[in-house]
Amino acid sequence: MAIPSENHATAPGPIDLLVFDLDGTLIDSKQDLVQSVNAVRMRMHLPTLPEETIAAYVGRGVVVLMKRALGDTVTDETVAEAVEFFLEYYRDHMLDHTLPYPGVAETLEALHGRRMAVLTNKPVRFSQAILAGLGLSRFFVQVYGGNSFERKKPDPVGLITLMHEANAPAERTMIVGDSDTDVLTGRNAGAWTCGVTYGLAPQTLESSPPDFRLDDLRDLPALLDGHRHEAVAR
Repeated sequence: MAIPSENHATAPGPIDLLVFDLDGTLIDSKQDLVQSVNAVRMRMHLPTLPEETIAAYVGRGVVVLMKRALGDTVTDETVAEAVEFFLEYYRDHMLDHTLPYPGVAETLEALHGRRMAVLTNKPVRFSQAILAGLGLSRFFVQVYGGNSFERKKPDPVGLITLMHEANAPAERTMIVGDSDTDVLTGRNAGAWTCGVTYGLAPQTLESSPPDFRLDDLRDLPALLDGHRHEAVAR
């Protein structure tokens, strides 16, 4: 069911560009991320952290992830060492358990023909490799990662670049993600925002509500086609 915010009680107009977050939106990568983070902690003789704790740290890039996972008192040198080890470990294990969320492949098939891209704070080469490994690459005209630009989401540089490449104005662009990072990115670029509630950080959508929320990505095509007879205002 598509649930609109009070500020946007109707479906968006024509959408020329759909931009998706990756972790927590298209793919369930929690287990591989958790195991990779805990591999770093074990290497540094620290106890492992619970899944939900690590999941809450994901979304702002690998450097921030390592800083959060290792604690506020960690030195920059230690963070750099942790990042290097994390990337080496994750490269070898990023597809051990990671899969598309239920309905993702079906939804992308239904949307095939629309201009779609991925904008994530995960390193771009890992993002491309995961999408390829899961057979999802063919749906996207572009994939940008956290190291594709000088600034990561929620800075709008990546989204604005995609809009320019697609010649899509903000009012005909929508970003879909699972966290406040994606909502703020969309707001900062003036685009429509859609939050999914099944991802890694849906609780952050409370403080930064998107224009629409989806419990199931399979409801997205109907939302974009204007079929909102089942939508309920928050």
